[in-house]
Amino acid sequence: MTRPMRYATRQRGIAAVEFALILPILLMLLFGMIDAGRALQANIIMVNIGREGANMVARGNTPLETGSQDIIYMLMASAPPLDVNKRGMVYITRVMGVTSGGVSRSVVLDQYRWDDAARGLGYRFSKYEPASKVYGCTAWNAAACTSISSKTRPATTIMSGKLADGEVVHVVETFYDFDMLVADKFNVSAFGPDLYSMTIF
Repeated sequence: MTRPMRYATRQRGIAAVEFALILPILLMLLFGMIDAGRALQANIIMVNIGREGANMVARGNTPLETGSQDIIYMLMASAPPLDVNKRGMVYITRVMGVTSGGVSRSVVLDQYRWDDAARGLGYRFSKYEPASKVYGCTAWNAAACTSISSKTRPATTIMSGKLADGEVVHVVETFYDFDMLVADKFNVSAFGPDLYSMTIF
């Protein structure tokens, strides 16, 4: 009678030790799956925002010179549950094809970004301002890039050689500083830190 009871007690003790050893791995897998789901959701939201923004800009109902912030604000208002005010950024860039000497290239006409005033950010907040991958503007006047002039149109690799002379496309870039629960702690950057989407219309 005593031997089976000791055996059963020992088996329960071994099972408890095995469970204690496996539990951290199971928890890491669980939180990793939650992280991946959150990252996928955030990425889908930012891609959809970029597509909708390019569609709105290309329709031409709102001039970018005066209405870029209105367009961006409408897009970002549809971004919850993401905290885009502090962790998001949008760039709208107009790119035109230019042909000279039989060679066609793409140049930047103008560029706009989400202004801090529209985001409700003051200098007391840390600003999230990743650089555009279409054109790195060096001087900003609130939301408009001022380093582009009609005399010096900077070249870009976007649609280079694919646009007819005078053809214009709109490029909308969306960025989101995604904060992962587990991966950031272990220096795994599969989804971040910047989620990025580019839509050309």
